[in-house]
Amino acid sequence: MQGNQIIQHLDQDYTEPIRDPLWKHIYLSPQMMTIVASEPFQKLYRIKQLGITHLVYPGATHTRFVHSLGVFHLSKRILRGLLASEHAPPLSLEGVKAFLCAALLHDIGHFPFTHSLKELPLREHESLTADLIYTPPLEHLLKHQIGTEPWMVAAIVDHHLDDEGSAEIPFFRNLLSGVLDPDKLDYLNRDAYFCGVPYGIQDTDFVIGRIHPHPQRGISLDLTGLPAAENVLFSKYLMYRAVYWHRTVRIATAMIKKAVFLGLRDGMLSPDDLYGLDDEEFFHTTVEQSYRPFSLIRRVASRRLLKSVWEAPFDPSFPQMKKLLDLEYRSSKEEEIARILSKKMGKPIEPEDVVIDIPEQISFEIDIPILLPEGNLVEYADAGSVFSPPVVEGFVKTLRVLRVAVIPEVLEAIPQVSTLLKEFLRT
Repeated sequence: MQGNQIIQHLDQDYTEPIRDPLWKHIYLSPQMMTIVASEPFQKLYRIKQLGITHLVYPGATHTRFVHSLGVFHLSKRILRGLLASEHAPPLSLEGVKAFLCAALLHDIGHFPFTHSLKELPLREHESLTADLIYTPPLEHLLKHQIGTEPWMVAAIVDHHLDDEGSAEIPFFRNLLSGVLDPDKLDYLNRDAYFCGVPYGIQDTDFVIGRIHPHPQRGISLDLTGLPAAENVLFSKYLMYRAVYWHRTVRIATAMIKKAVFLGLRDGMLSPDDLYGLDDEEFFHTTVEQSYRPFSLIRRVASRRLLKSVWEAPFDPSFPQMKKLLDLEYRSSKEEEIARILSKKMGKPIEPEDVVIDIPEQISFEIDIPILLPEGNLVEYADAGSVFSPPVVEGFVKTLRVLRVAVIPEVLEAIPQVSTLLKEFLRT
């Protein structure tokens, strides 16, 4: 009876259409529309999904607002498919509403460049999301408009929160975050669409039709759907290679990260100054200050970027490279390079005129059980996929490139700067 009530709710109560260029019509309930109209959600209109990627792909101006709607849409479709299974998990209507609200609200804690600033001493956006869920107006709307408990919504988003013994919350957490999760299926498709590249496109209908409920891990995938998981992994790799970690995007991102790192270190910024900002507020907060490292952000805003002068595969097995993961040590090496270049040029080169960029460690998750035709479950690694752990490790090695960028004037004055830096970084 509960399952029928939930299916009836999903099929009949979401009547308010929002037009989306990717998924066409996204239907929300009238109660969900009050969440969308709230200020914490509306702020997502003013945060670009891909930060400064529009410097390379001009169409990449889509926002976390439309992405969040897409994640909600796919979450509802996936959940509806799982509930139609004869092995559908025992869920409550309140839990289903909490899950769909978590899907809609999962990014409201984002501030500009959140993912690019992961190495800095800042709170995770999931934790900030949970805070907002517990705060008016969302707390009131979730309780009195949606009919679910804010603590359930927050616990689904933030895995550090206590699930209070609920059997549903671990299931919903796995559903919202995994190999074939609605977040990944939306952002890969959406980012590819707006960047005008083919790499992230997924056969979403096929994917949703090949997943099955799994009580402990959220979902399993039948063997015929194995290519769908492979497509997600390879698409993610290609999107990082061509879009997310494009050389120009990396340099601009590294400039912003260095400015924020130094600002936090020197007391010109506090973490609370960043939380809750939208893109325009972020640039206003930093660009208006006379603190010299913030000139890097001004340069990004006016597209006067530093130029890459030396690149090499990042290999942490080399001690000298591994030490560069420490941001304080990296900053000291940037200062040393600036002094060397100043001596060569015969005029001052400031530490802010040099940036060393190392992409953060990323993973290509392959932790999904595969359902064989005879009904047995095996781990993904044992299902015959070409994406074995060594192949995935090769992806990461190919993507992580150590890069040194300097102001363009250095290139004009020191043609041999690449050789100079190569010798310096080897020592």
